[in-house]
Amino acid sequence: MAVSRREFLKASVATSVAAGSLSWFGASEVFGADTVVIPSASHWGPFKAVVKKGVLVGMQPLPGIDAMPTKMLTEGLISRVYHKSRVKYPMVRKSYLANPMGDTKPHLRGKEPFVRVTWEEILALTANAILTTAEKNGNEALFSSSYGGWSHAGLLRPQVLQGRLFGLIGGHSVTTGDYSGGASQISLPHIIGDMEVYSPQTAWEVIAEHTEVVVWIGCDPWKNNRIEYTVADHQMFPRWKQIKERGVKFISINPQYTPTDNALGSEWVKIIPNTDTALFLAMAYHVYTTGKYDKAYLGKYTVGFDKFLPYLLGKDADGTPPKTPEWAAKITGIPAQRIVELAELFASKRTQFAGAWSLQRAHHGEMTHWAIINFAAMLGKIGKPGEGVGFSWHYGGGGMPQSTKAMPVGLSQGRNPVKARCPASRISEMLMNPGKKYTRDGAVHTYPDARLIYNAGNNFMSHQQNTNELIRAMNKQVHTVINQDPWWCASSRFADIVLPATSALERPDISSGGTYSNDKIYAMRQVIQPFGESLDDFEIFSRLGELMGVGYQFTEGQTVMQILENAYKNAETKVPFAEFWEKGIVHLEVPEKMRQWVRHGDFYTDPVKSPLHTKSGKIELYCDEIASFKVPDCPPIPKFLEPAEYLGNAKAGQVHVVSPHPFNRVHSQMAQADVRKYENVKGRQHVRISVEDAAANGIKSGDLVELYNERGALIAGAVVTDQIMKGVVSLEEGNWIQLDSRGRCNSGAINMITTSVASSGLSQATSANTCIASLKKCTDAEGENKAYDPPPVERSGKLALNVAGMKLVERAAKLKGVTMANMTPGEKLFYERCTLCHVPREPGDYTKKQWHGITQSMFPRAGLNDQEKDIVLKFLEANAKDAGPM
Repeated sequence: MAVSRREFLKASVATSVAAGSLSWFGASEVFGADTVVIPSASHWGPFKAVVKKGVLVGMQPLPGIDAMPTKMLTEGLISRVYHKSRVKYPMVRKSYLANPMGDTKPHLRGKEPFVRVTWEEILALTANAILTTAEKNGNEALFSSSYGGWSHAGLLRPQVLQGRLFGLIGGHSVTTGDYSGGASQISLPHIIGDMEVYSPQTAWEVIAEHTEVVVWIGCDPWKNNRIEYTVADHQMFPRWKQIKERGVKFISINPQYTPTDNALGSEWVKIIPNTDTALFLAMAYHVYTTGKYDKAYLGKYTVGFDKFLPYLLGKDADGTPPKTPEWAAKITGIPAQRIVELAELFASKRTQFAGAWSLQRAHHGEMTHWAIINFAAMLGKIGKPGEGVGFSWHYGGGGMPQSTKAMPVGLSQGRNPVKARCPASRISEMLMNPGKKYTRDGAVHTYPDARLIYNAGNNFMSHQQNTNELIRAMNKQVHTVINQDPWWCASSRFADIVLPATSALERPDISSGGTYSNDKIYAMRQVIQPFGESLDDFEIFSRLGELMGVGYQFTEGQTVMQILENAYKNAETKVPFAEFWEKGIVHLEVPEKMRQWVRHGDFYTDPVKSPLHTKSGKIELYCDEIASFKVPDCPPIPKFLEPAEYLGNAKAGQVHVVSPHPFNRVHSQMAQADVRKYENVKGRQHVRISVEDAAANGIKSGDLVELYNERGALIAGAVVTDQIMKGVVSLEEGNWIQLDSRGRCNSGAINMITTSVASSGLSQATSANTCIASLKKCTDAEGENKAYDPPPVERSGKLALNVAGMKLVERAAKLKGVTMANMTPGEKLFYERCTLCHVPREPGDYTKKQWHGITQSMFPRAGLNDQEKDIVLKFLEANAKDAGPM
């Protein structure tokens, strides 16, 4: 293919940018005539892109908008867009291309070269694989691992578009739940009436005015709020400093000292991982036996204390001893006297408990948040100004007041005719056990017989636990793996078909500022032209739709810009679209009353008028509904159940490996960007090791180390520190995978060693933070980390494909699913407006009361007016879990 002089010059400039000659320009910088400045936005923050001769060369800040631009924005976003790991052209794995309908040699995934093909060829191969799989095995055999929507911050996220297309050809099996809050999003609606993990938090001014103690329980907002699901503008960072200046005391219960603790001077309480439940049970025991609990509050606002108390006192049928501080000390590693001091401090001070999602990403993870709730309820704190429980302070700018305004709404996924689902962290089990029954939230489901995986905008190969198990399961069960992504991430490397998608900088979109505050709308204007031959996700799915005869239904005859303009019209703003698009931002006013909003405040003020959306309308210290499910590993009260593996049952010399969210990444995004140089050790993920464990293993900072167990092994770079407790190491999740000749990950990807055991039969959520491994110094690494190098690529001649002979339109017509046209008004609104984040939640997943709780957080982002809310609620109530026969 001939390259024009213009394209050659663009490539040269891009190469120099990738080599490090980019800049973070000042807000008042003046540029020449060959340079344009374009407003845009991302997960990492809003910005103005500085583009010279078609190449992104730098960023400009937005003064007064982004309170703390991070290096992910100022350096990482640019360096990764031009990185050598970009997928420039449509690619097919060599053995798959040689025999797409026969023996594709799946064991060679991740090992052999790819072949470059044309878009016409790869789309025909893709459509044919989809239709052939559905024809042979039914639409349930088409499995989507695209659930997260984290690939970019806009409305037109790939998993939404994928769901929309597959719904038009008969549907596909999907993931349900997520990795982030998978356990609590199932348990907490029964216990306190909402998911909580995705709920707004008390307004920060209330905390600043009323709170005396903030307790971080594994919670690290200073790190995790560096990014958001929408656009991070970091407004809580200066607010946390103001809260500290008001004299609020911060206590951190955590096996490691975090960026939040360093920034706010937290008092550190070291705790053995996976034992927080025992700590809160012991504190509950102490306040009860010393009379420091609030009996009146328990009677008015809770149910089930009489069934919870016998367990605390050691009189439960399970035969366990009283949950004394001495009992908990042996489990948690916290001295009994310190447990007493903490209980009495929290009882005597206005205390806000901030629990992390990481706590419930563990074996029996449902127990931890529940134990925190029970303890806080015993102290009479939930719903009072500046007190209570919150499980989303570290996410979405938790604490910023909410605008309560309607936001832009894009294309919907629509209704999926296939109801087969797999919990997000159970993909390996699904592939190893097709047709197996499993329980989730009291219902019995069946794993689909998945034969094709379509993955768009989600690096499932880096996210799924026990990577070796996943690879074995894929090789055994899956004929075709299709990955749609801008980069040669792990999911691309282990795919059969790779569709090069544009990055977020190469397409237009719209997003909001503040996942919870919703006080800004951002234009995500296209900054540069598509890299190589990449296409945006909308175009890829549109072309696939055309091949299968549903192109018009997919686009509804609209261009991307028409979709965005229509989406913007839904928002509560009087600024015309053209003016908004030019400026790149619109501010939405926050009502004054929301600056004094208290989580669970209405319930506390009047529990009769504003009950919780639990079955009882109150906080359920014992839950009858969970009891009725009869789940063997999830009791109806919070209990300390020994994890499958933790320091309490580890072998001598083993360490507990925790895997927190990265500091300079969004999961696996930016793993290859220049910002990795700030933390990586010898090109690999760093691992924090205590001074004591390092000395015992002859390790010093800068050494390579190996972590290994029966599931696998990885190589990482040591950072020896006194900010992590003995017996615990910390390895951030999200690295790409590169396996050496012995099967070790040379890049430090944590899921090589994490367990795929489910949290429990209630939620089927991940237990990644329940992980024991051996540690040793690594002296036999096989070369540098090559995870961020592209695979070998072979060029192909014209393939002998007879696209017309495939009869794709005719075959797809036989599979065609339900369209939006024959839905009831409430059903249509629900699937248009309320299915824009993860895969659509089915109405029958929740009870009527639970839907009333969940929609309080869902409706503001769905942009529904009061009449539309009522219509949707009536549809949900009519189809809820407890709606009864129709």
